[in-house]
Amino acid sequence: MDLCQDGSRLMVTRMSERTGSIVIEAVEPELESGKYAVKRVVGELLAVEADIFKEGHDVLVAVLRWRQIAPVSLAHAEWNEVPMRSIGNDRFAAEFPLNRIGFYSFTIEAWPDAFQTWVAELERKLRAGQTLSSELIEGAALLRQAASRAQAESPEALRLRSAEKALLGEVNAAVSAALDPALREIAAKYPDRSIATRYPRELPVFADRQRAVFGAWYEFFPRSTGGAGKHGTFADAELLLPYLESLGFDVIYLPPIHPIGITARRGPNNVRSSRPEDVGSPWAIGSPAGGHKSIHPELGTLRDFAAFQEAARRRGLEVALDLAFQCSPDHPYVREHPEWFSWRPDGTLKTAENPPKRYEDIVNFDFLGPSSESLWEELKSVVLFWVEKGVRIFRVDNPHTKPLQFWMWLIRQIQDLYPDVLFLAEAFTRPKVMRALAKAGFTQSYTYFTWRVFKQEIEDYLKELTQTPVAEYMRGNLWPNTPDILSDFLQQGGPAAFKIRLALAATLSPSYGIYSGYEWCEARALPSSEEYLDSEKYQLRSWDLERPDNIRQFIQRINQIRRGNPSLQRYRNLRFHHAENERVLFYGKKEADGSNPLLIAVSLDPFAAQEVRLHVPLEELGLSEEETFQVHELMRDRRALWRGPQTQITLTPEHPAAIWSVHRFARREDSFDYYY
Repeated sequence: MDLCQDGSRLMVTRMSERTGSIVIEAVEPELESGKYAVKRVVGELLAVEADIFKEGHDVLVAVLRWRQIAPVSLAHAEWNEVPMRSIGNDRFAAEFPLNRIGFYSFTIEAWPDAFQTWVAELERKLRAGQTLSSELIEGAALLRQAASRAQAESPEALRLRSAEKALLGEVNAAVSAALDPALREIAAKYPDRSIATRYPRELPVFADRQRAVFGAWYEFFPRSTGGAGKHGTFADAELLLPYLESLGFDVIYLPPIHPIGITARRGPNNVRSSRPEDVGSPWAIGSPAGGHKSIHPELGTLRDFAAFQEAARRRGLEVALDLAFQCSPDHPYVREHPEWFSWRPDGTLKTAENPPKRYEDIVNFDFLGPSSESLWEELKSVVLFWVEKGVRIFRVDNPHTKPLQFWMWLIRQIQDLYPDVLFLAEAFTRPKVMRALAKAGFTQSYTYFTWRVFKQEIEDYLKELTQTPVAEYMRGNLWPNTPDILSDFLQQGGPAAFKIRLALAATLSPSYGIYSGYEWCEARALPSSEEYLDSEKYQLRSWDLERPDNIRQFIQRINQIRRGNPSLQRYRNLRFHHAENERVLFYGKKEADGSNPLLIAVSLDPFAAQEVRLHVPLEELGLSEEETFQVHELMRDRRALWRGPQTQITLTPEHPAAIWSVHRFARREDSFDYYY
């Protein structure tokens, strides 16, 4: 507005000075106003929706704008645009492809389509029998403005000018020209975007590689591969790789491989005294032999580790390392950088505590102390050291005991350079803290699955993980056991319990893991605890790969089925179905286009057979109640014909899980044709 000499206000409206009055809200996906990135996988389309509206009856046009902003080499990528479509009730939608690993940014821009709005008004006035002379002059002006925005003398500019002249001619011919759909399409290409409204935030999304979502993990201690009480080496561990390949695992996760401290070293079963021959806990990192950038001398050298990695890679196995940001009192950091640690008033080094537990063999960094800047840079260099040695997966020990802002900084720093690096949060802690770590950038997270054993609590928890907004940023990696956890269910249920928990973990989530000993149903625990008896955390163990009491074939078959069925490689497609038995869980997965439908039933009872009536979700499968269809039970390779919405099955402790691939069944002459 301009102020006149007489004090009155004069509204001066020019197209170039108008501001958009469009409202853009309820954008999805959006995580805390764009503070955190939502997570997807390369190859997916990111589906975006938003409410877009304004006053009046203008026809609105919206575009989804996106670009890749990391890794660093793509930081200045140009914006791309894709039109958004109306899906009703002022809701618009569009998708864009995530073709490369890394960070993307997207936003939305919308504007009124002046010519389309004019055409809609013209049609209403035609129906009402109103005079159109003034409207046609207005339409001609809009076409003239659109032509000025097109390339001079281009075919489309000439077409717009020709239509402008037509609108100023004989009324019937003008109306016919104005209502030509082709003209509307051309005019829409040259809008006045000076009055556009842009969503005020650029929203981040991170596209991971496929391993971020799908993988079967196997954890073992390389030092236990030497046999007969001998300390194993990487060369010994390499001999285990054919066995792990045969079981169908994708990731082998190694606990810390660094030098182990001597001070306050723990003995077998975590006793507070040790003998000279005791090996101590690998999580007490650091000795005169080195720290976080060194290899424990008895395991070998960096060259030996590189050879082990290459041998694993040849067999399709990826090596994940433990990232434990803590130290033994003997770590070189303590001597070289005392300012990185917390000290008591009496001058002693503060050790790790979680009362009543106390760990004199471990000291923690002072992450927010006066020297935090140099400490953070050093810890970043630790990660980069191993990344440059070929490691791309880190299982992070106790991330919930370190500041969230540290993880946000560190993970972004690493992924800006190496976006294929994955971080698994070992955070068995409060739910809000676990979710905060996922928002901060952790690729995956351990979960409470280990302690969810009853039907309703399993359903409720997995729905939370996979079907609520939590699934936008937190991916659960399900572990039936870890070196720290031998659950009561496994302790008491025998081999059937181990089969049940593995079947659940491997089919409820595309990422799961087991700790060595699982395949032999190792269930010896310290009294009244979930701690393993003779835990490998504190001593060497010798595993006999040929032990007859094992569930190796069961594990192998599960992993074969996972690899052969894409729907088991997706995270957010889990759906639960009704089973008339509280000791049987029934659920399914399929691809977004409906292909590869699977139905899965798992008994939750390791002691007795369970008969159950399953309610088959025919509508979700695209089947009618009168239709006969084929199911292929993949665990035992058995086929059957089902019809109708219910079927009766029996699960036993020996065979506690069934996975059916569903096929439409068609009869052609005297032969059968089975197809998906």
